[in-house]
Amino acid sequence: MSLYHTEIQWGGPGAEWHKDSDLQIVVGNRNQVVPSSGRPETGTQVTWSGPQGNGSITFFDDGASFQGAAQFPGEGPVAYRGSAT
Repeated sequence: MSLYHTEIQWGGPGAEWHKDSDLQIVVGNRNQVVPSSGRPETGTQVTWSGPQGNGSITFFDDGASFQGAAQFPGEGPVAYRGSAT
């Protein structure tokens, strides 16, 4: 499990970033995509889709950060990034 402080950005690459809700990542299978006591490895990609929105992120810096995009119900797509807590 990993917990990240997140930010979203709309209005293009030079626009301001805005604080968003924290993101908790828990992905388990037989090879522990996200270790129970650690972070995803650099290059790990996670994509999700459901009634609460969708997103796609890639982890960097040994899982200390991620970058990607997300879209939440009733909103347009936004840039999405996070830093491990």
